Amino acid sequence: MPDRDADPLIVAISSRTLFDMEDSHALFEREGIDAYADFQRSHEDDLLTPGIAFPLVRKLLALNDGAPPEAPRVEVILISRNSADSGLRIFNSIAHYGLAIKRAAFSNGAPPYPYIRPFNADLFLSANAEDVRSALAAGVAAATLLPARAPQQRHDQLRIAFDGDAVIFDDEGERVSREGGLAAFTEHERSHAAQALSGGPFRGFLDALHRLQQAFPTGQASPIRTALVTARSIPAHERVIRTLREWDIRLDEALFLGGRAKGPFLEAFGADIFFDDSEHNILSARDHVAAGHVPHGVANPAIVK
Repeated sequence: MPDRDADPLIVAISSRTLFDMEDSHALFEREGIDAYADFQRSHEDDLLTPGIAFPLVRKLLALNDGAPPEAPRVEVILISRNSADSGLRIFNSIAHYGLAIKRAAFSNGAPPYPYIRPFNADLFLSANAEDVRSALAAGVAAATLLPARAPQQRHDQLRIAFDGDAVIFDDEGERVSREGGLAAFTEHERSHAAQALSGGPFRGFLDALHRLQQAFPTGQASPIRTALVTARSIPAHERVIRTLREWDIRLDEALFLGGRAKGPFLEAFGADIFFDDSEHNILSARDHVAAGHVPHGVANPAIVK
């Protein structure tokens, strides 16, 4: 039986990641918000095509099967820069596809990220890089998804893959590597193998995901499967393994690629989404799976305004 007092996993998503809205967004960029709003109202009975995060959302909500409505295991919340009026087309599409999304925030053009924390979101996915950076600065795991049509579903399981440094862990290793090169990084990790890494921006989301996994059987019977997909190689693997052991976190698979391109391995894993701080790795991965860029750490210097 589900724990009625357990906190659900809460994922906040933008409308442009849930649905393919690039034609109307291009209109907004060209002609402004009034033309955009008029277009959405005149097309509010036209269904939107599923976007890049749609398969992920459908699998997340399917984890509520068998759970009582008052105690869902997962909640998905819509966070949108639309107004509620122009967002009616989005609601109609949500209803058509049978997505059990009950909560939403429509900011009418203003940055919507301030509402993410009050919703207690564990993860925020958006096509707006500025909103993602702001959410990360507020302590919420967040990633930028470049809009695209829904990718092909490869498995019934929900499969989520993570990079290690600057995503699950802090960017200590990347800093050492940039300052001293690969040899310095390897020696640093060998000498600190018994010292746990500090948590990165996705540590909290990983904790919440792990708690959710514990509600299901382990192994192939579980509806959730996770993977670490890292450029690290042996002997830099040991510190990662010991850190996850200290955190009491289970990752189902771990791929130590030693710098190999991640995309083909993510395709073989069948990831529904992959999170990485490197734009280079995201470009490699997005040819194969949905890939979320985490603009955090030494690879992503803060933008000075």
